[in-house]
Amino acid sequence: MDRNELLTQIKTIFIDILDNEELVIGETSTANNVDDWDSLTHIQLVVAIEKHFKIRFTSKEIQSWKNVGEMLTCIKNKGI
Repeated sequence: MDRNELLTQIKTIFIDILDNEELVIGETSTANNVDDWDSLTHIQLVVAIEKHFKIRFTSKEIQSWKNVGEMLTCIKNKGI
Protein backbone atom coordinates (compact mmCIF):
# COMPACT_ATOMS: atom_id res chain seq x y z
CA MET A 1 0.00 0.00 0.00
CA ASP A 2 1.43 3.37 -0.91
CA ARG A 3 1.60 6.30 1.49
CA ASN A 4 -1.36 8.17 -0.06
CA GLU A 5 -3.64 5.12 0.25
CA LEU A 6 -2.49 4.70 3.83
CA LEU A 7 -3.19 8.36 4.61
CA THR A 8 -6.68 8.04 3.11
CA GLN A 9 -7.45 5.10 5.40
CA ILE A 10 -6.02 6.94 8.41
CA LYS A 11 -8.20 9.97 7.57
CA THR A 12 -11.29 7.76 7.62
CA ILE A 13 -10.35 6.46 11.07
CA PHE A 14 -9.73 10.00 12.37
CA ILE A 15 -13.08 11.20 10.97
CA ASP A 16 -14.86 8.28 12.64
CA ILE A 17 -13.16 8.61 16.04
CA LEU A 18 -13.30 12.42 16.17
CA ASP A 19 -16.82 12.42 14.68
CA ASN A 20 -16.05 15.24 12.25
CA GLU A 21 -16.84 14.71 8.57
CA GLU A 22 -15.05 17.95 7.62
CA LEU A 23 -11.78 17.02 9.32
CA VAL A 24 -8.65 17.62 7.28
CA ILE A 25 -5.68 15.42 8.21
CA GLY A 26 -2.26 15.55 6.58
CA GLU A 27 1.20 14.25 7.35
CA THR A 28 2.05 17.35 9.39
CA SER A 29 -1.13 17.20 11.50
CA THR A 30 -0.62 17.00 15.25
CA ALA A 31 -2.87 16.90 18.30
CA ASN A 32 -2.12 20.61 18.73
CA ASN A 33 -3.73 21.59 15.42
CA VAL A 34 -6.65 19.13 15.26
CA ASP A 35 -9.75 19.98 17.29
CA ASP A 36 -10.81 17.33 19.81
CA TRP A 37 -7.60 15.28 19.46
CA ASP A 38 -6.75 14.87 23.12
CA SER A 39 -5.12 12.11 25.15
CA LEU A 40 -8.29 10.02 25.32
CA THR A 41 -8.99 10.23 21.59
CA HIS A 42 -5.32 9.51 20.94
CA ILE A 43 -5.73 6.16 22.65
CA GLN A 44 -8.93 5.51 20.70
CA LEU A 45 -7.14 6.38 17.44
CA VAL A 46 -4.23 4.06 18.21
CA VAL A 47 -6.56 1.16 19.08
CA ALA A 48 -8.68 1.75 15.95
CA ILE A 49 -5.58 1.90 13.72
CA GLU A 50 -4.15 -1.28 15.28
CA LYS A 51 -7.46 -3.07 14.75
CA HIS A 52 -7.89 -1.78 11.19
CA PHE A 53 -4.41 -2.83 10.04
CA LYS A 54 -4.13 -5.86 12.37
CA ILE A 55 -0.89 -4.58 13.88
CA ARG A 56 0.41 -3.65 17.34
CA PHE A 57 2.44 -0.62 18.34
CA THR A 58 4.86 -0.51 21.24
CA SER A 59 4.51 2.32 23.73
CA LYS A 60 7.93 3.54 22.62
CA GLU A 61 6.68 3.81 19.01
CA ILE A 62 3.53 5.66 20.05
CA GLN A 63 5.46 8.11 22.23
CA SER A 64 7.92 8.85 19.41
CA TRP A 65 5.29 10.17 16.99
CA LYS A 66 5.39 13.92 16.52
CA ASN A 67 2.78 14.03 13.74
CA VAL A 68 0.60 11.89 11.49
CA GLY A 69 3.49 11.44 9.04
CA GLU A 70 5.57 9.68 11.68
CA MET A 71 2.57 7.48 12.49
CA LEU A 72 2.34 6.56 8.80
CA THR A 73 6.05 5.73 8.68
CA CYS A 74 5.64 3.45 11.68
CA ILE A 75 2.69 1.67 10.03
CA LYS A 76 4.67 1.28 6.78
CA ASN A 77 7.60 -0.18 8.75
CA LYS A 78 5.27 -2.92 9.96
CA GLY A 79 4.81 -4.11 6.37
CA ILE A 80 1.51 -2.44 5.53
